[in-house]
Amino acid sequence: MDRDFAGSRRRAALFEPTRIGSMELRNRLAVAPMTRVSASAEGVATAHMGRYYAAFAEGGFALLVSEGIYTDRAFSQGYLFQPGLTDDAQQVAWAGIVGQVQARGAKIVAQLMHAGALSQGNRFRDHARGPSPVKPKGQQMRFYRGQGEYATPAQLDEAGIDEVVDGFVAAAARAVAAGFDGVEIHGANGYLIDQFLTRYSNRRDDAYGGSTANRIRLLERIMVAVRRRIGAAPVLGVRISQGKVNDFTHRWEDGLEDARALFEHLGALPVDYVHTTEFEAWQPAFGQDASLAALAAEMARVPVIANGSLHAPERATEMVASHHASLVSLGRGALAHADWPRRVAEGGSLSEFDPSILSPIADLANAERTLAARLPR
Repeated sequence: MDRDFAGSRRRAALFEPTRIGSMELRNRLAVAPMTRVSASAEGVATAHMGRYYAAFAEGGFALLVSEGIYTDRAFSQGYLFQPGLTDDAQQVAWAGIVGQVQARGAKIVAQLMHAGALSQGNRFRDHARGPSPVKPKGQQMRFYRGQGEYATPAQLDEAGIDEVVDGFVAAAARAVAAGFDGVEIHGANGYLIDQFLTRYSNRRDDAYGGSTANRIRLLERIMVAVRRRIGAAPVLGVRISQGKVNDFTHRWEDGLEDARALFEHLGALPVDYVHTTEFEAWQPAFGQDASLAALAAEMARVPVIANGSLHAPERATEMVASHHASLVSLGRGALAHADWPRRVAEGGSLSEFDPSILSPIADLANAERTLAARLPR
């Protein structure tokens, strides 16, 4: 068989329809959640954001995962100009964006996040809270308007943890009311839920600290409470990673044992999918043959979305064709080409991602200025 023909047939796996929960998806390609700090100062999504999301749907992606949306008017906001889902104005604005996406044949889920100790811009509070009073590693992110080291957070008490759960539940209800096809709980990348999952940032000696089972407790409470509030129909997913925005190379201390404890636990919860993210999604997670996505698929036994440097069609194809993931989500690839699915399906060319669209500020206005500067004069 001709190698190009065989490769083309294999690549067709990316364009097969599939189903996750109640969502019928036209292919296996998703847009990854990407912080764009382009909402109003009050956290209201803008018309500019609407055009940004609609372009991905128009370009052929089956599923869009929104940027991280803050969940309460207390400690959840992580960045200035981050969108929220905490009041009527924010909900109405998101409803307009959801309508644009769905009218173009794609599905969209709201990623709900609480920044916890990594909050570097919050209009409601002047300090952060986390699982323990542990100063986060690394530096605040300048391209999200941060500067200097992170401050040491105050420890969340039991009442504060209850407020966190209530915030996720309320925001999830608003997401469904706005028309989102579901919600994704952000349990990755060093934000609050991940801070509870991580041993060095969680030094509690109560029911939320110590053993892996205890450190999963907050995530479990949120998933169960959200499902109870939104009902069975909307899709409910969760994002999981080892690395963090402030500790890029972090790996779970007990490796495969931690993976098994977490993924098997997630598989027993009312979750429709797990969204894993690694720098290179196909790489072994713990020096073994299996990637984090493949381990999640094996252990949780729910559909997996794999994220991490999968913008090369061959890499994306391999993840799906090998059944290591049901979908792949693209970040840099989607930013380089909002019509990535259409280009790949038609055999079109792909350009390298230009990181200057995220610098000095990773917002949509900077991206448009950068693209405009490349146009011939």
